[in-house]
Amino acid sequence: APPELREQTLVLVKPDAVQRRLVGDVIRRFERRGFKLVAMKLLQADRSLLDKHYQQLRQKPFYPALLSYMTSGPLVAMVWEGYNVVLSSRAMVGDTNSAQAAAGTIRGDFSMNVVHASDSVETALREIGFWFQRDELVAWESSDRDYTYGP
Repeated sequence: APPELREQTLVLVKPDAVQRRLVGDVIRRFERRGFKLVAMKLLQADRSLLDKHYQQLRQKPFYPALLSYMTSGPLVAMVWEGYNVVLSSRAMVGDTNSAQAAAGTIRGDFSMNVVHASDSVETALREIGFWFQRDELVAWESSDRDYTYGP
C-alpha cells in the first residue's frame, strides 16, 4: 500500500467503556470508516506504562485521579491504519469537553472519557511504541482497499 494509506494511530478504549461493553461499538465505527485494525489487546495498564503515555500530564493536579481511573479495570489498546487516520480519528472521537462533543462522535454519544486517540502522527508513533511491540502489529492487505480509497 502507498505510504499515505499506512498512517497509524493509537486508540484506547478506557476502563469505563470496557465495563459498559462499548468496545464493539467503538470498533464498528472505525471499521465502517474504512480503517484497518492492525493490532489489538485487552490489558490491565500499570503505572509505568501510564507514566510514559501521560508524561506531559504528570505534574497536573488531576494526574493521581487519572492514574486511579486508568488502572481501575481492563482497557483495550488498538492500532488503526489508513488514509489520514490520525486526524479522522480525532474527529470521530469528538471534543474532550463533553458539553461540546457533538452528537455522532464517540464522546458525544457515549461520554467524554470512553476513548483516547493520538493527536498527531508523531504522537501516534510514540504512543504505539509504548503499548505494542513491533511484532504485535500485523501487516495485512485489505481486500476492499480499492473500493474504500478508489482510483
